[in-house]
Amino acid sequence: MKIAVIGGTGLIGSQVVKNLNAAGHEAVPHSKSTGVDIINGEGLDEAVAGADVVVNLTNSPTFDEASPAFFQTSMDNLLAAAHKGGVGHVVILSIVGTDQVPELDYYRAKALQEKILAAGPIPYSIVRATQFMEFMDAVLSWTADADSVRLPATPIQPIASKDVAAAVAEVAAGAPLNGIRNIAGPEVFTLDELGRITLSHKGDHRTVVTDPTAGMFAAVKGDVLTDRDAHLAPTRYTDWLS
Repeated sequence: MKIAVIGGTGLIGSQVVKNLNAAGHEAVPHSKSTGVDIINGEGLDEAVAGADVVVNLTNSPTFDEASPAFFQTSMDNLLAAAHKGGVGHVVILSIVGTDQVPELDYYRAKALQEKILAAGPIPYSIVRATQFMEFMDAVLSWTADADSVRLPATPIQPIASKDVAAAVAEVAAGAPLNGIRNIAGPEVFTLDELGRITLSHKGDHRTVVTDPTAGMFAAVKGDVLTDRDAHLAPTRYTDWLS
């Protein structure tokens, strides 16, 4: 199949393109660096024309109140271009529990993206993933100082980006789900516990302080960012760290 991967040069997109091409498909990466802008529409019609499948892995540049507008505009533009180009399947990557955390602007924005896709004219698939292992350093940096890192005890189920990319490629090459597939890592940790594991592995002697008010994930109640019934990926966090 011919598959257009919008956002195809990023962390997930580049791996999705590699996986699809290795499986015998013709996957083409598109991004601002290749002349495709999903917000102003530049190059978008040409990028998706004649594609059997479009995978949209673009992301808002911010996690704040501006993110809903990004997903509204980008999805409106993408679906219009895909419909005009005769695309038969649109795939997006979302977040496990995104509709359960209305307190977070970014999670509301991703829920909006899902809603726009589901209401659109093209068969679709939504892949919801848990938090990427690769983002742990950024999470630690949000509430760190010279001596400590403050983290809430929010349960998360980290997944390696290579496992996310494999799942997205598999869904893109299959029949439209017209629904959601949840994917997650094989283990559940509390975020503060994961912080301690990460710092210990790096030889970082800062103390992790459990603080229910610290960072973006403080707004998350319960275990909505985990899913033990999801399709579980194989990579364990300590193996990924190594």
